[in-house]
Amino acid sequence: MVLNCTEIDYVLKRYYLAPSYGIEFCIGFPSNLLVVLGYIFCLPKWHSCNIYLFNLAVSDLIFLCTLPRLSYLYANDQSETCPLACLINRYVLHVNLYSSILFMVWLSMDRFLLIRHPSRNHYLLKPRTALIVTGLSWLAVNVEVAPMIVLMIHDLQSENWNRCKDFASLKGHVNVLGYSLGLTLTGYILPLLGLCGFSHQIAHLLCVQEKALQNRSTSYKRPLRVAASTAVLFLVLYTPYHVLRNVRVASQEAWTGLQVCTKMYIEATYILTRPLAFLHSVINPVFYFFMGDKFKELLEAKFRKLVRMTERQRESI
Repeated sequence: MVLNCTEIDYVLKRYYLAPSYGIEFCIGFPSNLLVVLGYIFCLPKWHSCNIYLFNLAVSDLIFLCTLPRLSYLYANDQSETCPLACLINRYVLHVNLYSSILFMVWLSMDRFLLIRHPSRNHYLLKPRTALIVTGLSWLAVNVEVAPMIVLMIHDLQSENWNRCKDFASLKGHVNVLGYSLGLTLTGYILPLLGLCGFSHQIAHLLCVQEKALQNRSTSYKRPLRVAASTAVLFLVLYTPYHVLRNVRVASQEAWTGLQVCTKMYIEATYILTRPLAFLHSVINPVFYFFMGDKFKELLEAKFRKLVRMTERQRESI
């Protein structure tokens, strides 16, 4: 069967986006829920690292809750008919997208400072400071995403409130391409440079410490591997999405003079990058076990305690 170029987006949304979002929800939701509940019920003392990780998990959990509806709509070739649901979905999606990498920057900074100040005497390692940084981070991300909501409201009005579009397909009085490029710079490129910078600083500090230890058995390489893996993760997952999103937005401009099929091929390639970018919400829980303070051990201890309590209750019956 030969498809018309205008049918490519329909095929990808129904047979690619729908199952991809469904799988991401099925894997990511339980793991992030476990992390949130684990932090609430198992963590005896909160450090700065735990505050960043907890906010990251909450952000991922809220975002993942939007995927079942998207998956259902794409699978049944339906468009979002509720304007409020459309706005909430796009708002949550982009807030999560940019808060995730921002919180990872603070986590990398936290690991760097902890290696440099093992006694946690630096003011940036204090839980109160972490709460302030977290609040400012949420504020910054909301300020970045706010113009998108204005664009969406204007676009919904022009479509008589019955067609919900993706950010890359919006049109309005605001320069969408300029805004998209600015969001890419402030929300992705600058935080990514921060991640790479802290990874470099951690590597430099570890080299100095290893020389001072003179081949002792203590290893400080895990924080470096985690920080470097984080930078690589966002580089691999976010770069294709942001590049193709900007290309997609630019292709909608009249000055490009692109043919309809060319625009559809660009949109199709952009669609392919979307589940890849959102995959971070599924992978993030891995970092909780490596960057949290004995988080895995705390969960295992809590689980063993629950098992023992269950066995005692059975024996008493």
